[in-house]
Amino acid sequence: MFGEWFRADTETVISQALQTGAGPNVSDAYTFNGLPGPTYNCSSKDTYKLKVQPGRTYMLRLINSALNNELFFAVANHTLTVVEADANYVKPFTVDTLVISPGQTMNVLLTAATDPASQAFTMAIAPYTNTQGAFDNTTATAVLEYSAPARPPSSTLPLPALPQYNDTSAVANFSSNFRSLATAQYPARVPPAVDRHVLFTVGLGTDPCPPNRTCQGPNGTKFAASVNNNSFVRPATALLEAHYRRRYAGVLTADLPTAPPRPFNYTGAPPNTTFVAHGTRVVPLEFNASVELVMQGTAIQGAESHPLHMHGFNFFVVGQGFGNYDPVNDPPKYNLVDPVERNTVSVPIAGWVAVRFLADNPGVWLMHCHFDVHLSWGLSMAWMVADGPLPNQKMLPPPSDLPKC
Repeated sequence: MFGEWFRADTETVISQALQTGAGPNVSDAYTFNGLPGPTYNCSSKDTYKLKVQPGRTYMLRLINSALNNELFFAVANHTLTVVEADANYVKPFTVDTLVISPGQTMNVLLTAATDPASQAFTMAIAPYTNTQGAFDNTTATAVLEYSAPARPPSSTLPLPALPQYNDTSAVANFSSNFRSLATAQYPARVPPAVDRHVLFTVGLGTDPCPPNRTCQGPNGTKFAASVNNNSFVRPATALLEAHYRRRYAGVLTADLPTAPPRPFNYTGAPPNTTFVAHGTRVVPLEFNASVELVMQGTAIQGAESHPLHMHGFNFFVVGQGFGNYDPVNDPPKYNLVDPVERNTVSVPIAGWVAVRFLADNPGVWLMHCHFDVHLSWGLSMAWMVADGPLPNQKMLPPPSDLPKC
């Protein structure tokens, strides 16, 4: 499990950022299973060690639980074969380095050498980002340790060759490898036809600074984040309860735009105003509707990657690219044969990603950026899926012991 470690309380870090309108203080270290390793001061004893035997193959279950960073991962002198992503099998492919976004999971196979050159090798994680502000540009390490070495341990353990922190080409090359198995036993059930076409712009904007406060965001404003220029407001009443009881007044409105309200050059010059709207706005969907969603990154406050996670559904990643999505020329290039099935996908920096899913799970389901800072700024929305006609296609009632408050 890859993570981030802060000297300060993380709730205090976010609270301070929301007060000042700027980005939060960055983490002090990255971690392997909670341990930072010897690249940080006074932490050489806090190093995760994975013991292996020569010639055996191991499955590493990887989870990125970091708050605000996608991470490169590699093992010196070893390759990694990716076999699963977000609990779905993929066609196996082998890489020297992988990248994993917050909220994503992967299973990879690592085969230990039969005649290792050393007793131990370094495993390392480091950030991938194109953020305009500060970020934790450090490297955490762990140790792959052979239990029966053929040679004595090296005096120093070299780091694996990780890409530069802003190497978007390395990320795009890695992401292009993902394919579903698409076999009779594990078919790729991508919707071949589409009932609803949705285009979301996702990215950063600004809010005016509140009265009697000095804000440290761009030009004295506060940072905000939005989907189609709407920054999500968390309601006091649970969305699911409001939907179950059909009591929407004062809780939500089913009018989130399914296309950008003001089209502009999304990855080029920013529009005249960067202010966002606010509201608890959702997109209603009929039961069993097939949806094609294009998520377009923006460069209003600098182009960044956005790992978008959907609750309640998996989706198929049918296409992605850089620049502005072209509704005429890009769809013919979609992969509808063996697209990867996931629940979290990163919108490329200054680019777009297209997914398809079947709305067969009644209820209200959040979709949000898995960067904690963007989530706190409102980069969220919700799908409100209607009940189907059959008893097993309807939302379950709340449990009898659900607290009333």
